[in-house]
Amino acid sequence: MGSSRHTSIWLIRHGQTEANRSRRYLGHHDSPLTDYGRRQHLALAHRLQVLPFTNIIVSPTERTRSLAMAILNRHPTIPVHEDPRWLEIDHGRWEGLTYREVLQRFPDEAEQRWANGIDGRATGGESLAEVANRVNEAWQELLAGAVGQRVLIVTHTTPIQLVLCWCCQLPIAEYWRWRIDLGSITALDVYGSTIIMRTINNVPRLLAATAENV
Repeated sequence: MGSSRHTSIWLIRHGQTEANRSRRYLGHHDSPLTDYGRRQHLALAHRLQVLPFTNIIVSPTERTRSLAMAILNRHPTIPVHEDPRWLEIDHGRWEGLTYREVLQRFPDEAEQRWANGIDGRATGGESLAEVANRVNEAWQELLAGAVGQRVLIVTHTTPIQLVLCWCCQLPIAEYWRWRIDLGSITALDVYGSTIIMRTINNVPRLLAATAENV
């Protein structure tokens, strides 16, 4: 029998940042990792160390680069490629604000954004439809060009939610139905046009706080 030509795709979300902890909008901008976030990165690296990835795709933010580096400490020879199509949605002038602060500063804009559905956006930011266009381009390119490989994608919530919508033939407006936690793993096996969900939103247990892991 010939070897299987299925493609294994692992999508992981970065660990907790200061902005995440204070529930602030965080898209294209960056925020420092918390101690908890750094421990999440170590737990992810430990969980994934046994898997022979053929390559790693990284969204170009410091929080995702930090996670990729934690994994590369255990897999130093894996090729790494940064791809901005896997960035989180750009929240424009809402970046760094809480939802309450947005409502206080831009109440009319907030109302209009949610009223416009997938085409709504903050000033200077992206709509969900625009994010879906760039992520779908990267996703289709991956499906066509990575057959038989095991690929790791270090990314954010919205791109993972969009991929899951496409896999389950859901409209992208339903993206919010997928819970994707910080420091989580979502893995898919692709057999031609058939996609099998290996795991969704799996969060590895944190490692004990030893001198090696701090």
